[in-house]
Parts: sequence; structure tokens; C-alpha cells
Amino acid sequence: MAQTTADGVEGVQGLVGRHLGYSDWVTITQEQVNQFAEATGDHQWIHVDPERAKKESPFGGPIAHGYLTLSLLPSLMPEIVEITGFRMGVNYGTEKVRFPSPVPVGAKVRAGATLEAATPFEGGVQMNLAVTVETEGGSKPAMVATVVYRRYL
Repeated sequence: MAQTTADGVEGVQGLVGRHLGYSDWVTITQEQVNQFAEATGDHQWIHVDPERAKKESPFGGPIAHGYLTLSLLPSLMPEIVEITGFRMGVNYGTEKVRFPSPVPVGAKVRAGATLEAATPFEGGVQMNLAVTVETEGGSKPAMVATVVYRRYL
């Protein structure tokens, strides 16, 4: 269940500047990493070869792809915020993404979000959110991004 809810353009605009909450923690598995590698063609050994990654990588074992971390947002964001009063919503883009620290396979991650802007346009509202994905017990975020969603009336 979402921690924050809003209805319609005015409801969304009322959330500007607010931290909207956090998702639940989810565990990153080697199977997820392998499936992501298959889907994207990124088979770099630091992701898909646990034995080599344990011996040779500076991370002490396999890590998730940065873009896998980003790809978790569609499943994590509904746990943070629920927007009603629109017929549909789309991922409109990402203005900035950084991966300050790796996500080790087996780690738990969660997302947190703050609504930075809600700009009406003809037929809806554009939402710019500052999203941080953190690793449980980590000292730095795994991912920071400004993501843009559009909701259509």
C-alpha cells in the first residue's frame, strides 16, 4: 500500500517539496541479475560470474547492473505514492541518474522519493521526482535519479 496518495492535478501539486515515503525492502538475487543480463546483453563478469567476481572484483562478489537498479522503479514507486484521478500514466524520462555505490547480489534495497515539481500541461500533469535507492546498511546511496512521470486526465 502506498505511503502517500493524491487525487488529480491539485492533489499532486499539493505534494511538491514533500518526501513521499519509502518502498519495502527487496532482495536482489543472482537470478534477477542473470535475467537482466540476458534481456540486455550485458554479460560482464562482475555481474554474472559469482566465482570470478568473488576472486577478482573490487566488490568482493557479483553486483547488480546499475540499470537493473533503475529498472526496479516501476515496481517500487507504487509502494511510495498512489495517484488517482487520471486515466493513465507513463514514464516520461530520466533527467539525471547516478550509481554512487554498487548493489551486491543478496543485498536488500528500497526506494525513497521526493516530489520536486508538478507542472500542469494540457491534458495532465508532469511530475519530477528525486528518487534515491539505498542498500540496507550501506553508507552511500546505490542510485540517485530525477525521474519524470506524466499523468493524463
